[in-house]
Amino acid sequence: VESSFLAQPERSGALFCFASCWVIGGGGGWARGTFRRGAAMKKFFQELKADLQFRTAGPGQKLAESPRERAPKEKSREKSKAAESPKPRQGPTDEAQMAAAAALARLEQKPKPRAPSSQDAIRNQVKKELMNEALASDKDAPSDPKNSLPAVQEDPATLSVSGVYFICPLTGASVRKDKKEAHIRKAIQQHASEDPVGAAIMEIHTFNRDREKVKLGVETIAKYLDNIHLHPEEEKYRKIKLQNKVFQERIHPLEGADRFFEAVGFEKMTMSIPGQEDLEDFYVLKEEALEKLDDLKEHKEQLLSAEPVRAQLDRQLRVFKPSPRASHFELPSDFFNLTTEELLRERRLRAEAVEKASMLRTKAMREKEGQREMKKYNYTLLRVRFPDGYILQGTFFAREPISALYQFVREALQVDWLPFELLGPGAQKLTDENVAFNECGLVPSALVTFTGDEDIMAQIKEQVACLLKPDLLSDIQILS
Repeated sequence: VESSFLAQPERSGALFCFASCWVIGGGGGWARGTFRRGAAMKKFFQELKADLQFRTAGPGQKLAESPRERAPKEKSREKSKAAESPKPRQGPTDEAQMAAAAALARLEQKPKPRAPSSQDAIRNQVKKELMNEALASDKDAPSDPKNSLPAVQEDPATLSVSGVYFICPLTGASVRKDKKEAHIRKAIQQHASEDPVGAAIMEIHTFNRDREKVKLGVETIAKYLDNIHLHPEEEKYRKIKLQNKVFQERIHPLEGADRFFEAVGFEKMTMSIPGQEDLEDFYVLKEEALEKLDDLKEHKEQLLSAEPVRAQLDRQLRVFKPSPRASHFELPSDFFNLTTEELLRERRLRAEAVEKASMLRTKAMREKEGQREMKKYNYTLLRVRFPDGYILQGTFFAREPISALYQFVREALQVDWLPFELLGPGAQKLTDENVAFNECGLVPSALVTFTGDEDIMAQIKEQVACLLKPDLLSDIQILS
């Protein structure tokens, strides 16, 4: 029921009430009426109620009709209702049944979901163990990523090589990988007593890893020296303010820069600046250094052209007698020793490898992943077996090209012009000398075969008893 009031000013403000009604009937119809008085509304509902009673009273009957006469009419009505009711659904035709059978057959041929096998259970267990191992190592790992793994007790008698060694260019000594940097630092410090300028330049180029910052700092120092050489009478060029922004950003962070300034003739002084109360630190060129401007120019050229002091990998050349254990390798921890950061990376790669094992991969994907796996090694131990059975062994960087192996073998031959080829595992021809060892599967160790032209080899054997140099054969060893 909706009610509304309508005010009409022309009737002295009289207020009239109207009612609007919506009523749903028994047949689902709607009826609406608008009224001004309560009596009319009452009459409307009475008429509506009577109409509903009439509609729901059933079929009409005559007052004078007997019960016998009514029965046939009721039966006819029931039959008509039964005729109007829906007919029973017919069964499918033969064609429909054949189509349904074919569809069921296709469904039965589809592979059902495979139940988890024991291999899946093992794979899931390995994944869980790797995750737990990584979480544990994250908690126990030191904050310094350069810390190496704990040393492993090894039996030197069983190793194919005692370790990875480098040759210091300053002393010529062969030192193990983990002691290389300390040895070079000590050698530079000892060299400072003979050549302080050269030692300071070595420090700048060797112990500062960011090559871009080294280049920028060296160019700035060279600019200072150039100004002094071009304007020796200008006092402002002979003083370098240490708090200067350029000096602080480019030169101060470089290890060895202070020792260089002192070695070329600067001394550190605290001076006052006109108009300022605070004192400032300066590098001031000494008078005796000012008299040797040519030396300053020479030091500048030396600073610009210098290179880092880099130790060379010691090949640790060995020659062995013929042995059936030529393909058997026992490598020391130097070939596999990883920092904490590298260890976490390896565990992550292992977890990814377990995940990928359950995936379908193309041949190209598998080869690419295999090459990526090979690139994690830094060194490789290679042996070259000659036709007479002698074995030549050497240590290489895993990223060195195959040409380094060819050069290594050629330097060991008595006849250096002898043409030859090298065959990798599985008779793989190593013809592309630009390919790195880790790209062709020769890491972390491999046995390579030396081959050559049969006629030429026969002629060489008539002249020399062995292809290798005699001084190498004098220190021949036996593979254990």
